[in-house]
Parts: sequence; structure tokens; C-alpha cells
Amino acid sequence: MLAAGAERGLRLMGTTELAGWGRYPRVGCELATLRREDELCQRLGASTLIARGNGRSYGDAALNPELTLSMLAMDRLLSFDAEQGLLECEAGVLLRDLLALYAPRGWFPPVVPGTAEVTVGGMVAADVHGKNHHGDGSFGSHVESFRLATGSGDILTCSRDRNPDLFRATVGGMGLTGVVLSVRFRLCRIESEYVRAETLGTADLDATMATLAASNDWRYSVAWIDPSAKGSILGRGLVTRGDFATDATAASRPTPASRRQLPSPALLSVGLNQASIRMFDALYHRVGRFRSGLRPVHYRSFFFPLDRVRGWNRLYGRRGFVQYQCVLPVAQSSRGLRAILEHVASSGHLAYLGVLKFFGRQGEGLLSFPMSGYTLALDFPMRSGTVDLLDSLDEITASHGGRVYLAKDACCRPDHLREGYANLESFAEVRRAAMNGCEFSSVMSRRLGL
Repeated sequence: MLAAGAERGLRLMGTTELAGWGRYPRVGCELATLRREDELCQRLGASTLIARGNGRSYGDAALNPELTLSMLAMDRLLSFDAEQGLLECEAGVLLRDLLALYAPRGWFPPVVPGTAEVTVGGMVAADVHGKNHHGDGSFGSHVESFRLATGSGDILTCSRDRNPDLFRATVGGMGLTGVVLSVRFRLCRIESEYVRAETLGTADLDATMATLAASNDWRYSVAWIDPSAKGSILGRGLVTRGDFATDATAASRPTPASRRQLPSPALLSVGLNQASIRMFDALYHRVGRFRSGLRPVHYRSFFFPLDRVRGWNRLYGRRGFVQYQCVLPVAQSSRGLRAILEHVASSGHLAYLGVLKFFGRQGEGLLSFPMSGYTLALDFPMRSGTVDLLDSLDEITASHGGRVYLAKDACCRPDHLREGYANLESFAEVRRAAMNGCEFSSVMSRRLGL
């Protein structure tokens, strides 16, 4: 049970305009920083709230006008079992800090998303996936347990054996069941900080999907899709795949990836238009096709290439951007992906970035995003007609048995959500019991009627 009082309260920051990584929407939120567990008792039962990590969910999942609770000060490492690789840390620990500490010692997280600028608590809440989902599943599959503060003020240990319903509702539950305080999960052994990687060019969507399917024996695989390609070259791309190198295979490694960030690209956005984007995409595909052969790449360059560009989300302009990410079941993937790409190509809108991955299985959480199939992510700058475009993409996704990723979403309608997530009623039942005096909610949950 949470303590009845605290020597010092939550650090209140006042009303602050907050946004997700897409910088859309922007919402005025009462912001406070949690520094100790016992500080929560001052707020539970008094208002609604949502926990917020490092603000890397793209849309409105970590925004609550009444109270948005920053977890970044909850950043202690609690224990590490070097025999089993079992780590326990507070929820506000950043992935980048874990990597800096443990990767040189031969340990690596079992699953990492496309940025290292996320908190461990956020990785649980979004049940993040990575380039190895086809073999290793999402992050929640590797979580042993976590401690969760519920609306009644209880702190519960949740695992597959203890409070299993709450465990399944919290993994992928976007912070709507309570505040994750600490997490226990296993790291994996690695022999070096380098990945042996190769990149293969593909001529169209069928070839891209086939190359990804043929890469299942590789631990990591991902495809860049040319979002401006049309007609016979629709869906062309570059498939990159790799495995961690051994000490021997990394002996000829290049200079380690620089930790220095490149300047913010905000000023470059002035020169971005459909013509320049199409020119870049064509050049990128052409150059990538000739970078064949295995080569050692530092893990930072392989997993987190955009982290080197400081504030790259500002590239899309003042109105921000949205990332549309959906997953389609295997049997419907080819038709559904083609329908989405063709619709975008004929819409007058142009995606700035396209990424395709293959998922191996359904996630453990009641609201986990992955299912066995292909997932496509497309970045769109916000402008007139963008919301209507996303709504039409939701229609295509739903008609092919798919669903959207809540950690990226900013525009989905409640009816489309219900079509994609079959466990919503079970999730709502567990959530109601967990709140019991305090409502954990966000702009996203209210928009979607969760």
C-alpha cells in the first residue's frame, strides 16, 4: 500500500503545452514529476492522470490535461543478476542509458524499438516491437514482472502467475491500468557491439515481401519502402537484415558509431516538397541496391539511425506529423498493403518515410499491437486533408482484418478501434477494477472511448 503521506510532494510544473513525438496534437496539461513512489498518494483519487515517459509515443497517448505525470525522475537501477541477465529498474530509466551501461559488458535488451530515447515503462505500456519480432516477439514477451500502482493506492506485483489479468492488460495497455513503477526483464548475451548486416534492393511490393519472408532465419530484418513509388515499382524497397557479430567477425569493424548528434533539420523543412522527396527516394533506393555484401555495423547505426539527427521530428514543419502504422494478417497482407499504397499514391499526399516489417505472432497483452502478418508505417506531414486520408486508410486496414498501433495513432475513430482489437471488453473490465478511485486516462483513451 502506498504511504499515507510524503515529506515532499510531487514537483508541480504548472500547465505546459505537451505533444507526442509527432507534435500533433498539442495539449495544455498540468505537468508534475514523480520522484518517489509515496508521492502518488497525493493525487490518486483526486483527479485523472496518465503517466508519461520521454514523450516518444507519436500522438496523444501520454497527454492528460488534468495531470500528466512525468516518470523521468524514477530512473534508478535496482538489481542485476549477471548469471541470468535479469535486470530490475524503475520505469523512468531510458533505454539509451541501459545500452550505454550494459552493451559494452556483453548484454543487450531482447527487443528494442526504432529509438533508444524511450523509457522502460513506456516499452511495457506500448509493448514495443523491433526488427526481430518474427523470432522473438515483442518486449512484453520478455518481461518477468512489474510493479503497478493502481487507483486504490495498492502497489501490485504483476506477472504471468501473480495478477495475470492485470499483467495482460498493462502490457500494451498504454498506461490506462495504473502507473508502472518498476520492471524486471531479461537481457540477452552478445559477443560484440556490432551487427553483421546486409542490404538487398527489391523491385516492387511482391519482391519486398518475399525478401522479408526469406529473411526469417536472420534475427533482425526490416524494409525501407519507397513511399513515392507508383505503378509497376509500387512497394519497391531495401531490405536490411542482420545478426549480432561475434568477436571474430567484428575484428574488421569500422570506427564505432559516433554519439554526436547532427544538427536539427528544422530549417531543411523549408526545402521539402513532393519533388524533392521523390528525388531523394529514387536516389536512396538506387544507392542502397549497390551496398550488397555483409558488413559490420555498430548497433546504434543499425537500430537507431534517426537518433543521430537531433529533433528530426521538426523536419515536417510547424503543424507536426502523424505516423500511420497498421498490421495486416498474413492472408490479407499482400492485398491490403497494395490497397494502402495505391490509395496514398492517388491521394495527392506523399509519405516522407515508409517502413515494412514482418510480425511472427500475436502479442501477449490484451491491447498488444502485433499479430502474425506484415506491419507498415508511413509518415505524413499534417496539412489539409491528412485526417481524411488517415480515416480512409483505417477503412482499408479494417476491411482486411488489421488494426492500427495505439502508440503511433492520433486520429483513429472508436469504431475502427473496435474492429481491430477483439479484447477491448476484457481490457475494459480489468481496467475498471484497477482504477477503483482514480481514473487513468489520456486524450487518446477519451477520443477512442476506452
